Amino acid sequence: MKSSERSFARRIDLTSLQLFVAVCELGSIGRAAEREFIAASAVSKRLSDLETAVDTALLYRHSRGVTLTPAGESLLHHARTVLFGLERMQGELSEYADGVRGHVRMHANISAIFQFLPEDLGAFAREHSQIKIDLQEHLSSDVLHAVQEGAADLGICNVGMASGNGTLDLQSRPYRADNLVLVVPLAHDLSGYSAINFDELLDWDIVGLHANSSISLAMRAAAAAAGRPLRQRIQVTGLDAMCRMIDNGLGVGLLPDRAFELMRGVGRLVAIPLTDAWARRELRVVARDFDALPVTARLLAEHLAPRTPAADAAEPQP
Repeated sequence: MKSSERSFARRIDLTSLQLFVAVCELGSIGRAAEREFIAASAVSKRLSDLETAVDTALLYRHSRGVTLTPAGESLLHHARTVLFGLERMQGELSEYADGVRGHVRMHANISAIFQFLPEDLGAFAREHSQIKIDLQEHLSSDVLHAVQEGAADLGICNVGMASGNGTLDLQSRPYRADNLVLVVPLAHDLSGYSAINFDELLDWDIVGLHANSSISLAMRAAAAAAGRPLRQRIQVTGLDAMCRMIDNGLGVGLLPDRAFELMRGVGRLVAIPLTDAWARRELRVVARDFDALPVTARLLAEHLAPRTPAADAAEPQP
């Protein structure tokens, strides 16, 4: 840190930041003072000191209260980020007293969470019971963004379909692979196919996931390449909901093969392998820098590494 940066950090008082945020939220120094149990004159003094520290006006003061200057709006954004980080730090550190020795923040797409992560994270938790994993489900593009911005230590997603998200600045490692299958009702006209090309199902209504999911993006790209419209009439947020829609005759859909196997009991459905090359998908673990990860995150990244060929041969293929 440069000397000027250190000097600035020393001039900023956290209590003053908290009071500044309170004043901004309530629009009044008096109401903020009441909420924070401090004299209004003391709040006003701290705000003046804060303006001196940043060498610019932060608030417009008038008879009805206060409003933010452009500099004040910028500081409010940064102050909330700092205070949120402090709250998160307090929460994580407090858990060390309860035996939690580390956290790993992970974001993953629905395919990874549904098909593979329950078993993998369960095994990791049994080996490292004092490491807490904070897992959130997001679209692949959002997973990459979270890792890029530092909101997640690790991400698992389909990297190929999520372009334009700063992926060149991220490192990635192989995790698992799956194959997309066409899912149709047992009595459907396509149910007798042993394999099918994506172009052959473009005459049918399609039940899909969120428009920006990797499967939806792949379908749209394939339909555009074929010069055909994609009749995606229904969009759902979960794989089980998709299967129920398909079972009730509302369309056909694409699912990862292992996900379909795990939902065998949802309706009278059959799965037909897709012959398109893009139907074979690779899920990857992503990080900004694997070597710079905290120890706990590095342990998890190593645990999620691909298994040896011998181990893969012993396990049923997805």
